[in-house]
Amino acid sequence: MRLFLLPISTRRTLIYCQRLNITTSEKQSWLDKGTTKAANLWAGWEKKESGWQKKVVDYGNQALKRIPYEEWGLKSIPPLSKRKESDEMSGKGKVEVSFPSTLIPQERVMEVLRALGTERQSLHKSRMIYSFIGMPISAPFALVPIVPNLPFFYLVFRAWSHWRAFSGAKHLEFLLDNQLVKAAPSTILDDLYSNGKQPFDPALAKGQERLSTATDGIDVEERMVLHKSNGKRIAEALKIPELDVELDRAVWQVEKALREKHELKEEQRGLKAANSEPKEKK
Repeated sequence: MRLFLLPISTRRTLIYCQRLNITTSEKQSWLDKGTTKAANLWAGWEKKESGWQKKVVDYGNQALKRIPYEEWGLKSIPPLSKRKESDEMSGKGKVEVSFPSTLIPQERVMEVLRALGTERQSLHKSRMIYSFIGMPISAPFALVPIVPNLPFFYLVFRAWSHWRAFSGAKHLEFLLDNQLVKAAPSTILDDLYSNGKQPFDPALAKGQERLSTATDGIDVEERMVLHKSNGKRIAEALKIPELDVELDRAVWQVEKALREKHELKEEQRGLKAANSEPKEKK
């Protein structure tokens, strides 16, 4: 497999894992088979022109878009099985991580990976447990005729999603602990990111999301280094078609977060200015 670090803004980055050398002869687990069956069913519902299946898909896709891009990124990293652990420890080669060196200095790559692999583990573990707890509570909805038990299936999906993200984070942590990751600066990514290049912010490496940083008295705002139109170019250049969706989702979420932070700051400034105005004498 190969890892990619793809900065979305000057302080946030997406990790993505490309699976390599996957053969059709590999035996699928029951979980993989179930996932494939569910994906095919969902694709069939998307083709419906109307009906409750079409409405479920429309609302479902909106909900999927709001699942944090960090979770999708960690889910792309396969769970660490005993066989994978043995293969990786046997010295068959380190896992390469490609990144734009013009945005992320090479000496900070491992620090960025460490932050991405550890900061969300407890969150995914706790929410996976909550999803399991909610399944029996939603079970009575199965008594509703015709319409399937959507709350139950949603909780099943969220439990699986959090488990995959948690497993991906643990796999990444294992690779780092055993020094099985090799930084590989990418000239392709450097070229693709050249138009949106912004100074690297150490907060990106530490997994922080500060509103601003004071440097020599200058207020430095977080800025986007990718935009919606960039995802397709990157996916085509790297020959990873599915990466377009991942980047589009991440860009949408980060732009939305920055817009909300900007609006909040403007509101706070307005309130501060209003409070600082001298009160009229009666």
